[in-house]
Amino acid sequence: MKKKKLNLKDIKPNTEAVHHQNDGHTHTSQTGERKPYVPAILSFTLLMIGIGLDYFEVYFFKDRIPLIWFFIAYLPVGLPVVKEGVKNILKGAIFTEFFLMTIATLGAFAIGEYPEGVAVMLFYAVGELFQSAAVTKAKGNIKALLDVRPKEATVFREGNLVSVRPEMVAIGENIQIKVGEKIPLDGVLISDMATINTAALTGESKPDTIVKGANVYAGSINLEQVITVEVTKEFKDSSIARILDLVQNATARKSKTELFIRKFARIYTPIVVFLAIGLTLIPYFFVTEYVFRDWLYRALIFLVISCPCALVISIPLGYFGGLGAASKNGILFKGASFLEAMNKINTLVLDKTGTVTKGVFKITKIKAIYGNEKEFMKYLIAIEEQSTHPIAKAILEYTSEGIDFKATEVSELAGKGLKGTVNGKLVLAGNKVFMTSNNIKILEEVDSIVESMVLVAIDNVFAGYVVLADELKDDAIATINALHKIGVKNIVMLSGDKDSITQKVASQLHIKNAKGGLLPEDKLREVEILKQNPENKVAFMGDGINDAPVLAASNVGIAMGGLGSDVAIETADVIIQTDQPLKVATAIKISRSTRKIVWQNIALAFGVKAIVLILGAVGLATMWEAVFADVGVALLAILNAVRLQRMQWS
Repeated sequence: MKKKKLNLKDIKPNTEAVHHQNDGHTHTSQTGERKPYVPAILSFTLLMIGIGLDYFEVYFFKDRIPLIWFFIAYLPVGLPVVKEGVKNILKGAIFTEFFLMTIATLGAFAIGEYPEGVAVMLFYAVGELFQSAAVTKAKGNIKALLDVRPKEATVFREGNLVSVRPEMVAIGENIQIKVGEKIPLDGVLISDMATINTAALTGESKPDTIVKGANVYAGSINLEQVITVEVTKEFKDSSIARILDLVQNATARKSKTELFIRKFARIYTPIVVFLAIGLTLIPYFFVTEYVFRDWLYRALIFLVISCPCALVISIPLGYFGGLGAASKNGILFKGASFLEAMNKINTLVLDKTGTVTKGVFKITKIKAIYGNEKEFMKYLIAIEEQSTHPIAKAILEYTSEGIDFKATEVSELAGKGLKGTVNGKLVLAGNKVFMTSNNIKILEEVDSIVESMVLVAIDNVFAGYVVLADELKDDAIATINALHKIGVKNIVMLSGDKDSITQKVASQLHIKNAKGGLLPEDKLREVEILKQNPENKVAFMGDGINDAPVLAASNVGIAMGGLGSDVAIETADVIIQTDQPLKVATAIKISRSTRKIVWQNIALAFGVKAIVLILGAVGLATMWEAVFADVGVALLAILNAVRLQRMQWS
């Protein structure tokens, strides 16, 4: 059986007919063309009738009639294979599985073993059908991705709504998306609120409620109300287009195991052809009662057994099944080589902010000395409204009732704080250095706080402080536990945040090795040090933006929340489309299961073939055993590979 090359361009979504290139076999569709199983059914029927007529010695079934009958039974399944073999020979590729099957089956006819000649090709055709079904199942998740490609966009032009192809919409134009429609292009939400389903892109089934100004991505589905989106990327640069391109290219990046098996098959096939010739002719010089027909029959059995179908098909299908299973779980591998590399990972280096924490500051403590908490916060909020710093945004999340204060004459000292007038009072808000430089005496307890703080002074008197911290992601602790459970014991946290904060987060996650206050080049140096030990296979997981150098340098680079991040898609080897770090454990599990299944198939194929090859060479195996050793083993290997699609990874 020939390995099918998957090309996403051949998958046409939302049509009734889905055609598959089947290497000389019939195409499938639902529009009146021949079904692929029709030739196999026809050959099987004629074969069974012929065997019955021969067994009961029906009077007219003699002389040349059996040859003609079984040859007609051979044609539906054999002719496509013979044609493919001839095509390959004309192209210079002589020693293919098509060539092996053709000479083996025609040889069986030449020595009068008609039913066996038909049976070999029939089972080969049945194996092709199983392979086609397995490939179709394995690529189902990728076809689902193609199905989410929007077909049209409703764009505002000259006061009217016009339906056009997404490729025709320019950056900056506004588009309207109705309830239940797919968002056709990446953009930002102009409407006040929207509920979006990103399951097709991220594997996350829970709808996401977003507000005005939030990013939306092509392929997501609008759930609750008509919304308007301003386009920020052309369709070719949209999230869905880049993901589809990524998945398509992934099938072309072969693992070392796949490449080895392909090279092995190219060398192995001509060797067995010459061995078969030798098995036919050499015994003439050593066997006293040499019968050409008997030794030719053994050689034909040898050829059928030696066909490398199980290896050529099941190994790539195993890796492709792993890629499909990962895609279904919101994990994109850039190729089978990275899927295989993930299996060896024993050291994981984690970024902190945005990877195991949410990357969003929240107020965890308010200490008000001046007035009560609400009054104190009104002064702070008034002055922080003039800043765009992430900490300022977190402070503005605090809700207070009553008259809002307004700040005037606000100035900002970069890296220190803000200064301005609020309600007629001088207000300072910033860090400890800022307070000290303005001769503000602060409380001693401030020195013991490791989290980020905003200290406040009103009219040159210390008024209190606010503590802010980045929250752990919901599955952060579960991630570390899951990694330890699957044997990834060496976990390191590297962060650009303050070392005191990094150590506190590491302690919460039970990570023993952590370093903070690092620049991107410092993280790179730390990873290079880890890689100096050849036993360490290092994966780095970060947000894919400021960690690009480390992502590229590690054995496997994993980008978190890669949806819409150009740097993540370009640099990382593995992209986790959601913001769930627990997916890294899932990725390792899928990688290990894929490799296990691939090696099971290799052992199965070589083991059974070796046994039956020996039996065939000494005359103890018939063509029927040869069929099992070839097609039967291939079918078992295919079914084993398909298991990846059925496994539960959560």
